[in-house]
Amino acid sequence: MERIIMLILKKFYRVPFWHRKLCKYDSSAYTESEKYNIVRDIVKSINKSANVDIHCEGLENIPEENGFVMFPNHQGLFDALVMIDTCDKPITFVIKKEIDKVRPLRRILSVLDVKMIDREDIKQSMKLIINVIQEVRSGRNYVIFAEGTRSRDKNNLLPFKGGSFKSAVKAKAPIVPVAIMDSYKVFDNHSIKRVTVSISYLPPITYEEYKDMKTVDIAKEVKKRIENKIKESC
Repeated sequence: MERIIMLILKKFYRVPFWHRKLCKYDSSAYTESEKYNIVRDIVKSINKSANVDIHCEGLENIPEENGFVMFPNHQGLFDALVMIDTCDKPITFVIKKEIDKVRPLRRILSVLDVKMIDREDIKQSMKLIINVIQEVRSGRNYVIFAEGTRSRDKNNLLPFKGGSFKSAVKAKAPIVPVAIMDSYKVFDNHSIKRVTVSISYLPPITYEEYKDMKTVDIAKEVKKRIENKIKESC
C-alpha cells in the first residue's frame, strides 16, 4: 500500500493526460500494436517511479511469429506490469472478472481488450475460451495465469490448472513458460525501498512437442520448468 500511495503522489499530475490518451486510443481506428505501445509507455513510467529495478532475460525465446500463449507464475498485480514493460510484442491477458472492479484499471483493460472470465459461469467461460482460441489462431498473443489466483507464498508456486491450457492446445499455439521472481515485494511489502524483480522468458514448447500430452501433464511440465528456473536463480 505504501508504494501505491507513493506512486499516486508522484504521478497524480499525469493521470488526466494518460486518461485522455487512453480514451483516444480505445478505438478501432488504431492497431493493436499502437494501443499496446501507448499502454506500455504508461506502464514503463509507472514502474520507473515505483523504485523497482527489472532484471529480464530470455527475450530471444519469445516467438518471432504472433499467435502464442504465455503462462507465467502469479504473485500479484505487478506481474502484468513487468510483462508489459519487458515484452515488446503486443500481449493481452485473460483475468478474473473481479479485476474489472478496480476503476483506475478499466480503461487500460479496455484498450488492451483484456478478456475477463467468470469462473462461476460455465457458459461464459466456454464462450471466452472459444473466443481466445480463435484470436490466437488469428495472431493475437495471450497471457494466462494457470494458477488461477496469486500465490501468497513468495516465490513458491500453486498447482497449475490443466484447463488453463485448453486455449493454447486447441489453437495449436506455442506455449511460453515465464518465471517471475520477487514481484510480490512491490506491493505486498510495507515499504517503498528499491526492489528488484526478475522475469525470465523460457524456451517455448511447440505444438509438436506437446500435442500427445494431456492438459494436466502440460500444466505440470510448465510448472516444473518455471520452478526449476526460480530455484536456479535464487
